[in-house]
Amino acid sequence: MKIIITGALGHIGSSLIRYLSKVEAIEKIYLIDNFSAQRYCSLFNLPHEACYSFFDLDLAKCKETEIPQADLIIHLAAKTDAAQSSKYEKEFYDNNLQATKTIISFCKNNDSKLIFASSTSVYGPQSTLVDENCSENELQPQTPYADIKLKEEKIISSTFKNNFSYIILRLGTIYGFSPGIRFHTAINKFCLQACMNKPLTVWKTAMEQKRPYLSLNDFNRSIQHIINKNLFENNIYNILSNNKKVKEIIEIINQKKSTQIQYVDHPIMNQLSYEISNKKFCDTNFQFQSNLEDDIYAIIDTMININSSKI
Repeated sequence: MKIIITGALGHIGSSLIRYLSKVEAIEKIYLIDNFSAQRYCSLFNLPHEACYSFFDLDLAKCKETEIPQADLIIHLAAKTDAAQSSKYEKEFYDNNLQATKTIISFCKNNDSKLIFASSTSVYGPQSTLVDENCSENELQPQTPYADIKLKEEKIISSTFKNNFSYIILRLGTIYGFSPGIRFHTAINKFCLQACMNKPLTVWKTAMEQKRPYLSLNDFNRSIQHIINKNLFENNIYNILSNNKKVKEIIEIINQKKSTQIQYVDHPIMNQLSYEISNKKFCDTNFQFQSNLEDDIYAIIDTMININSSKI
């Protein structure tokens, strides 16, 4: 099997391209990225077990013929900072939607299967535990980023309506260390701030908010599971390791490294709690293995020698 991973050098992609090197069914891994985040180090020290080829492509601008032939595309590429999407709304819509349309067209014309990385943020604030049966009227995306993900889901489902060649994954907020790690999501950001001896910056309304989180390891394992089980049946799945309150995350960090909290204002103040079920994916005989405490300790251990000090 030949596969393409878009956004291959990002936080998720840079971990996945290494993990999939041990999957025997994969004979070639094509990496697509446009270096927009300048994560050049994600290409360093790739495993020798896999055969890689890198393509410097901007999927929002490139021609479909520039994309290499593959049996499967794992589409991760996107502008992902939800807060920034409110500030640069048009740029996010133009870039993310066009990139996904390019990938959809390629899959349709080349009979390639598609794994699309959506987000649990499409649910928005919910008062009870929700699952994939949540109706369209009940979905409440709170940012342009989340709204774009929902639009992309609709485009995919309408394009592939009559065949079984895609799967949509609504991912919880990713955390964990990778060569392309990013720090604008809660757990990674808090761990970095703790290691730099800085206060944890928390939104004023966030301490009691419960959100779905997903470890990189569980995500990588879920992709292997999908490939092994051939789960390309026009389905949407929630992919998350756990639902946790912000205060629970901070308590775990404090057990490892004592910190202080600094409350801050944020323009997106209506992102209330939501709790998501992963039962549907678990029913495909998958088990999420992440232990949040162990994962947070591992992130901190990786960065523990970082210190912010004045000369």
